[in-house]
Amino acid sequence: MTLVPFSDLARAAYCPRQLYYVRRDGDRSAPPTARERIDLAFRYDGLVDASNRTLRRLPLHRSPAAYRRNLTRLRDRDDYDALADPASERGFLSGKDCHGTVHKVLEPREPEAAPVPTLVSSGEPPETGVWEPQAVRAVGIAKALAWEREREVPRALVEYPAVGVVREVRLTTRKKAAYRRALRAARSIDGPPPRVDDGRCDSCEYASECGTRRRSLRSLLG
Repeated sequence: MTLVPFSDLARAAYCPRQLYYVRRDGDRSAPPTARERIDLAFRYDGLVDASNRTLRRLPLHRSPAAYRRNLTRLRDRDDYDALADPASERGFLSGKDCHGTVHKVLEPREPEAAPVPTLVSSGEPPETGVWEPQAVRAVGIAKALAWEREREVPRALVEYPAVGVVREVRLTTRKKAAYRRALRAARSIDGPPPRVDDGRCDSCEYASECGTRRRSLRSLLG
């Protein structure tokens, strides 16, 4: 069966119709500012003590003072060293159902513990947890890593480096069910799916031809 890109899983969870247009146009590139923000996830050690002047030059979602506080809290995490210096960066994963880039894989100190993949987002996190499309994508990445390693991978991380926070995604029954729904939706698209026409459509780049009046996955998640 056709493998689904990780990014398609997120779009299918957000809006299958938007995924239809993206596939039709072949437009999967991230804007330059989004790429710059993602790159911040590979610079934590150099940014945690950076000056205000340095931080003001970066495409952050927080003031220099707030960003520095967040990175200081991040440095207190048990897995900070692995986040700052991961075992692998921007690798390619191919699982049973989906494939694509995994931004980092954190290897455990204990041999019996599972590796932890991370998804890096250029956007803002919700107040708690992660956005559902990102959770779906994180589950897909974890399942692909599990398939490749032939072992259970029970969790993944989502990094928001332009904010300086990292959130955990556990592969719960509910999250795995949402992943399966998105996978089915991504595989079943052979024409324009029904319109959603709700708050998800605000500022969507396809709103005019879709017929909705209203924010896109890219604008929310980066």
